[in-house]
Order: sequence, then C-alpha cells, then structure tokens
Amino acid sequence: MTREHQGERRGWAAARKGVWSWLRFTSLRLRLVLVFGLVALTAAVSASGIAYWLNREAVLTRTQDAVLRDFEQEMQNRAGALPEHPTQDELQHTAGQMANSSQRFGVLLAAENAAGETVYGSSGGLGGFALSDVPESLRTAVNKEQKVTSANKHAYHLYWQRMSDDGTPYLVAGTRVIGGGPTGYMLKSLEPEAKDLNSLAWSLGIATALALLGSALLAQALATTVLKPVHRLGVAARRLGEGKLDTRLRVSGTDELADLSRTFNSAAENLEKRVADMAGREQASRRFVADMSHELRTPLTALTAVTEVLEEELEYEGEGEGGSFDPMVEPAVRLVVSETRRLNNLVENLMEVTRFDAGTARLVLDDVDVADQITACIDARAWLDAVDLDAARGIHARLDPRRLDVILANLIGNALKHGGSPVRVSVTRADDEIVIRVRDHGPGIPEDVLPHVFDRFYKASASRPRSEGSGLGLSIAMENAHIHGGGITAENSPEGGAVFVLRLPQDPSPPVDDDAGDDAHGGDGEGSAGDGSRGKDAKGRA
Repeated sequence: MTREHQGERRGWAAARKGVWSWLRFTSLRLRLVLVFGLVALTAAVSASGIAYWLNREAVLTRTQDAVLRDFEQEMQNRAGALPEHPTQDELQHTAGQMANSSQRFGVLLAAENAAGETVYGSSGGLGGFALSDVPESLRTAVNKEQKVTSANKHAYHLYWQRMSDDGTPYLVAGTRVIGGGPTGYMLKSLEPEAKDLNSLAWSLGIATALALLGSALLAQALATTVLKPVHRLGVAARRLGEGKLDTRLRVSGTDELADLSRTFNSAAENLEKRVADMAGREQASRRFVADMSHELRTPLTALTAVTEVLEEELEYEGEGEGGSFDPMVEPAVRLVVSETRRLNNLVENLMEVTRFDAGTARLVLDDVDVADQITACIDARAWLDAVDLDAARGIHARLDPRRLDVILANLIGNALKHGGSPVRVSVTRADDEIVIRVRDHGPGIPEDVLPHVFDRFYKASASRPRSEGSGLGLSIAMENAHIHGGGITAENSPEGGAVFVLRLPQDPSPPVDDDAGDDAHGGDGEGSAGDGSRGKDAKGRA
C-alpha cells in the first residue's frame, strides 16, 4: 500500500469519526427537540380536545334545546288545536305551518280520522319526512303510555335522539299532544352545526400544529443554548485527551454549566501539574538508565577484552595443549566469562529500551526479501541445523533490516532456548501484511504466563531468577514490531509447542530517518517468555 493510499485511509477515518461525533451531538439535540415536541403536542392535543368537546356539547345542546322547545310549543299551539279526528289535509296543513317556525325542521303528524284509519301529514309532502325515518325505539317510547303519579304528571313525554344518515347528523324527536290529539315527529338537520364544529376542529388542529412548530423552534434554540457549552466541553476534553494539557474553558455565568466548566479547568490544571511532575521523574529515570548504561560500557569494554582472552585460554586448554588454569579456578573463570557476556547483553538491551522510551528510535527502511533476511539471521547464528524454514523467495516488503533481524533473533532464539526442536519458521502474505510464524515443539507456554510474555524483566519461574536471559528480548522485539506498525502475538499450538506470530505491514509509515545513527541492537536470542519454563535447552544444536 502506498503512502498516498494510507493517507487517504487515515483522512477517511478522521472524517468518519468527525461525522459520527456530529451525529452523536445531533442525536442529543434531536432528543431534546423530540421531548419538547412531545410535551407541546400532548398539551396542545389535550387542550384542543377538551376545547372541541366542550364547544361541541355547547353548540349541540344549545341547538337541540332551541329546536325541542320550539317543536314542543308548536305541538301545543297548532297540533293541539286540531279536532279529535282530523283529516289528512288538516294534518298536512298543520305540519306545514309547524315546519315554518323559526327553527325550520321537518314535521310528521299522525292521527286517526273519523273512520278509525291512521292518516299522516308531512311538511314535505308525499316525498318528505316519513314515519320510516323515525327510529323504532323512539316511536315505541313516544307511544308508550306511562302511569300518572305525583312525580309524573303526564302520560306522554317528549323524546329525542341524534342519528346520522349518509354522514349527515340529524336530531329526531317525538311526542303526543297532552289531553289527546295527534302524535308529532320532528326531524332537524344538524349539518350547519357539524360544519361549524369541523371548522373549529380544523382551527384547533392548525393551532396545535403551530404550537408544535413553535415548541420545536423553542426547543432548538434552547438546545443550542444548553448544548453549546457541552459541545465546548467535549472539544476541550478531546484536546485534553490528545495531550494538550493547557486546554481551558472560558467560564461565564453562575449556573450549573459554569460550575462544570470551573471543575473541568481545575481538573485540567491538576492533571497538567501531575503529568509534568511524572514526566520530569520519568525523564530523570530515563536519563539515569541511559547514563548508567553509558558509564557501564567503558568498564564492560575492558572486561569483555579480558574475558575474551580468558575464553581463548579456556579453549586452548580444552584442546589438550596445556593450560595455565588451576582446576579449582577454572569454574570461576567460566562463570566470569558467562556473566560478563550476560552483563554486556543486559546493558545493550537497556540502552535499546531507553531509545524506545525516549522516542528516539527510528526506522531505516529498505526493500527486503523476507526469506533472504530470515536465512541471513539463521545463518549468522549457526541455527541452520535446528530451524526449518518455509518461506518462498520473492516476498518483498519495505522494512528496517537491522530491526527485523532483532525481532527474528529474539523469536527464533527464544524458541530454540526454551522450546523443543525443530523450530519451524513460515512466511505468508495476508492482505497488505507479512505474517511470520515461529513455532517450536516444546511443552508450550503456561496459561498464566501468556499474558506477560512481552513484559519487561518478566521471568516465568520465580525459582530460577538467574538465567542467561535478561527478560528484555521479547519486549524489545515487540517494540521493534510496533515501530514498523505491526505486532507480535503468542499462543499455544493445538498440536503442541508455542507459536509466535509476527505481523508487519508491507509498507510501514511511521516516522522514518534514513540517516538514523542509532543501532538496532542485534538480538541474542534470549526472551522473557519462558526462562525456566519451556523444556530443554537447544543451544547445543546451534
């Protein structure tokens, strides 16, 4: 992958993160608007519903009372003036007169003529108001004679009912003339009142919509007022998380948000002081380790020269050509040689760790054939007989050869030292990564050790605090993988043994210094993962 493509991916990731942050911020604003809108909608609908119901009852009751009062008066005045056995023409004429009252309702009169036949007179003629238009329940109630008592002074009463025909509301009523006479029915259309109520409903609906819109605008304005300080607080918190510890909020007002801003500023100030104090202590500690390592290199150089001479003498004596070491002194000399070499490796590792901690480690990238690099690492350490390599040539990547050699030396050396042979190294390409697997055939890594194999100075067995390893090899390998933009994982193979998986991008893009002068320490094959915990030593096969 080219650097341009990586830049595009990072830009897209940053843009997506910004959009997601905006959406999260907007969702809170949206929730506030929705809550305000729901409250306003509930209040408006409730008020409109109550107002509509009250006005509807008032309008219908007023109209109904006026119509029934007029009808009852017409029945007493006009229908009551009819003879006991009126003719159909008389009924027709009287119904027409009654219909011409101020309320303009339809009238149907029913009575028995002199021949004992039931005759009808309707205000609308033959095609007007008919008996079939009156509900049967109402006719039954009108014609039912009730017992006259002190509480009920009349045998017949006025009854009414609201009904609907083809969507048009009507008021229908009926009664009989007191003292004997025709039965009268009245039909009044309530369509004008229904139109008025519909107009009222539309008006209330429009008022509700305007109230909802107004509440949404008010909620938006209020949300902006409330969330603006919260947004500033979020931006300040992100800046603080990015390491800009001098970030502060402008405080205005005396409300809860102002108190929150003051608390944030106080916390940021305390954090800045603590981080500055810790940074000073860490810098002093790094300087101490670096200075100590540099100071140790001078005497170690002299000690190394002396131990090399002593080692040559030991080899000369071992060849049977005569030596100058007393048999009682020889073990001490071998111990001095071994521990001097171990101390020299420890100092080199400490200096490398100091570079990583100080952030001065840089990559010197080159086009590397991974298979050739692994072969060179194995051959330089005489591990050819103990390592099986499964890597096809032609897998290229832009890597730092020296740091890759450090990683490979530590992983393979750790497998040889603490695992079982043969150690198998395989190389594959996955997407834009190079995957290198180092597997041994030892007992594997204990489950309680796995989370700590890359920790500095970690030793798997407390009963063996002294070993050739310093506990820094795998940690340094991990740091070198990270600076490439990759990583290392450790696990146990289901078939036995431990597996270390190194993943490196084919074209890393961390800071690169082509003229870097720091030396990537060549790994000695030691590792902190399994000192004293992973079986036999493979050194003798190298």
